[in-house]
Amino acid sequence: MFAAENGLKSDPRLQGISEAIRVVPHFPKQGIMFQDITTLLLDHKVFKDTVDIFVDRYRDMNISVVAGVEARGFMFGPAIALAIGAKFVPLRKPRKLPGEVISEAYELEYGTDCLEIHVGAVQPGERAIVIDDLVATGGTLSAAISLLERVGAEVIECACVIGVPDIKGQCRLNGKPLYILVEPRQIDNCC
Repeated sequence: MFAAENGLKSDPRLQGISEAIRVVPHFPKQGIMFQDITTLLLDHKVFKDTVDIFVDRYRDMNISVVAGVEARGFMFGPAIALAIGAKFVPLRKPRKLPGEVISEAYELEYGTDCLEIHVGAVQPGERAIVIDDLVATGGTLSAAISLLERVGAEVIECACVIGVPDIKGQCRLNGKPLYILVEPRQIDNCC
């Protein structure tokens, strides 16, 4: 569900968030309209607004784990976790975490990838949300859900700053709700 459909329809923060995201045509390859959230991070007010919207949503849901997907989920997750009194757990790409890990492989449009979590980072029964910057197909979020459920967490919801309006990946999220702030920005007269 989009934030605008959940009581924030006329909230000016959503427009500010959308406008702060830079669109980079043909990156990392031809035909891709890359949604660059690093420009959002440069504006402390918009960055705070982004975090605040998520905090308002999750503050009273008894969330004990905010799991951030590498790497851009790391930019929002720790601030949200601190504000709601939860721990932050990084979900990383292979060979980035020291110590014993559990892995979850998943399919991408153009290949495969994998997420890992430290053994013992999440205890059975803990209530978790998954945070990332963008959802398109849902493959990464589905892997994050599976990984957290394998260690016994109850995944309450996935949250992303940006999501395509017709999210094909929603069915891949094993029935878990998806909360999105804004749609991808488009640019006029692109190449």
